[in-house]
Amino acid sequence: QVQLVESGGGLVQAGGSLKLSCAASVGTFSAYAMGWFRQAPGKEREFVAVISRTGSTMEYADPVKGRFTISRDNAKNTVYLEMNNLKAEDTAVYYCAAKFVFPSSQTPRSSIEYRYWGLGTQVTVSS
Repeated sequence: QVQLVESGGGLVQAGGSLKLSCAASVGTFSAYAMGWFRQAPGKEREFVAVISRTGSTMEYADPVKGRFTISRDNAKNTVYLEMNNLKAEDTAVYYCAAKFVFPSSQTPRSSIEYRYWGLGTQVTVSS
């Protein structure tokens, strides 16, 4: 069983920064692709970023390209999402998700591909 716990959310002014963390309780963290998704009130959950199991490949949704950076530390079983130049439209609950992909290096972008999810952390950006 994989457990994911997000942290680092909060209230920030537009233009500010936050860094989210997602700690995974799993035997072989490096066997999993890790994704970040977000869901704003009244909207569907949407893809934000994904990182391959080795950390060699990262992909981003267009609205966050150039502002957000996904990274991982396989020794710490943790994935991060650094968010800069935050905008009001970034306000949402942010979720991390894990998909077992070993031995491939796929980077899934669809939420339906992920089996394991955290409970989410709220990010609120005031304008």
